[in-house]
Amino acid sequence: MVTTIVSFSGIDGAGKSTQIAGLESWLRSSGLSTSLVTFWDDVVVLCRLREYMSHRAFKGDQGIGSPEKPLERRDKNVTSWPVTASRFFFYFADAVHLALKIRRIKKTNTDVVIFDRYIYDELANLPLKNAFVRAFVWLTLKLVPKPDVACAIDADPVAAFKRKPEYPLEFLHRNRAAYLAMAKLAGNITVIAPGPVEAMQSSIRKKVLQALPPLDGGRPYAEVHKISY
Repeated sequence: MVTTIVSFSGIDGAGKSTQIAGLESWLRSSGLSTSLVTFWDDVVVLCRLREYMSHRAFKGDQGIGSPEKPLERRDKNVTSWPVTASRFFFYFADAVHLALKIRRIKKTNTDVVIFDRYIYDELANLPLKNAFVRAFVWLTLKLVPKPDVACAIDADPVAAFKRKPEYPLEFLHRNRAAYLAMAKLAGNITVIAPGPVEAMQSSIRKKVLQALPPLDGGRPYAEVHKISY
């Protein structure tokens, strides 16, 4: 069995969780087995220690923001050069761990493995206009296997901030621009334009159907099982 890897990236509040849940439900109803990998919990090296150190150093809020309970987080939106230098080390370690994890995933019997965030989400925190940083990003992208489908959920930063108020609006604008730049650098990321949830789901399903390996005889999975998106 060939496992198809699908990743979701994007700014906080873009709607990744909604799209992931919708894709999982649709795949299972189509007879495919799925598994979800949460990048921060399942891939990031020393994630709890890093979260604790970040909270202690930058004094930001912890948790997930909501319209009823907005937060003021200070972690990935801190961009001083000492912090960026430490990110080079940690992000490279995460990339190595991610490559090993995907190697193990490829040996499972799961049809589709969905990543809630990917290495792209970390690299988008770096100052991509710097030539040295771009060289590091290029090296890291060479190390990590590309997903069969890599989706960047685009969103209006103002709307995203209203849904998930955690980071300053200025950072969300900057972060969105970084994701669009990352899509160009990586070359394999599909940017899903903002729109009705159903239209975005249809675009994602189409990409996933195209990525599923053909069945015996070379016929597409969607054709054999009469799956539509």
